[in-house]
Amino acid sequence: MSGGVDSTVAAMLALRSVADCEGAVMQLRADCGDGDDGVKDAKAAASRLGIPLSVYDFSDRFAELVIEAFIDAYRRGRTPNPCVDCNKHIKFGLLLEKALEMGRDKIITGHYARIARGGDGRFLLKKGADPDKDQSYVLYSLTQTQLARIVFPLGELSKKQVRGLALDAGFENAMSRESQDICFVPDGDYAKFIEGYIREKPQKGRFIGADGVDLGENKGIIHYTVGQRRGLGLAMPHPVYVLEIRPDDNTVVIGRDDQLYSKTLTASQINLIPVTRLDSPIRARVKLRYKQIEQPATIRQTGDDSLHIEFDEPQRAITKGQAAVIYDGENVIGGGTIV
Repeated sequence: MSGGVDSTVAAMLALRSVADCEGAVMQLRADCGDGDDGVKDAKAAASRLGIPLSVYDFSDRFAELVIEAFIDAYRRGRTPNPCVDCNKHIKFGLLLEKALEMGRDKIITGHYARIARGGDGRFLLKKGADPDKDQSYVLYSLTQTQLARIVFPLGELSKKQVRGLALDAGFENAMSRESQDICFVPDGDYAKFIEGYIREKPQKGRFIGADGVDLGENKGIIHYTVGQRRGLGLAMPHPVYVLEIRPDDNTVVIGRDDQLYSKTLTASQINLIPVTRLDSPIRARVKLRYKQIEQPATIRQTGDDSLHIEFDEPQRAITKGQAAVIYDGENVIGGGTIV
């Protein structure tokens, strides 16, 4: 329970079929304790629901597995998705382990996604019914063991319906604002956060054109991501974008928008859900960022931990560190990290 409307309604719906529930709050930052607004809101919701609530301090492991991985990725010229790591290691990793230690059977969350069983008995991950809120993209790494222990009560509902249920039940957080995509960088200034966390300025490098021409000094590669146009500080006769980031010498390659397009990618750290392996190429649709519409592609498994994806049409700004998630209709086939 985060104190928001989604987890509150998820708990309320769960209590209609499971009497013995308790709330859990994950403390992910050392500076966010019992006085934090989210914790206070979660306690108020749990009290109204009549269930106990505990706060679990995962701040050390969150720093190691999510924040430091986020920083390391940027320092290697990649653009990570920390929500994927948090779901994999913290929400459905540490918190699920804690639940099982306590003798609990399942973990219930307010994610907008659905879980089903296939004809062969394997658990399937499906999109949430509300296309505007579907969170399956950041859940693709869930394993069969995890899916067997997870309940998503909001999977068939829209956000409007969830707020309506909260209003009808008299919850004060019914109209609470949406949570931040990256909770530990609320202002969206990733470079500033990284500098403050590691307490050092990034090493500056050079901008170069796709033709190798030196275009001037950059502020350090943590300030840039592939496809970026704003904030480059370059006076050019035409719009320019980041084409490539080279961490070995802190070089940022600049070029035209039409130079951002490519048709293929390789992904590692893969997870497949309805099958254990792709024995032959498949046709499916692939999403490269949270809000993108899936694009048709051919997917081949090229090793125990690698996928080769070739799109029918060139895709803009395929970015190292982001997730490539594979869909067959509403079903999530799996995905991996773009390398």
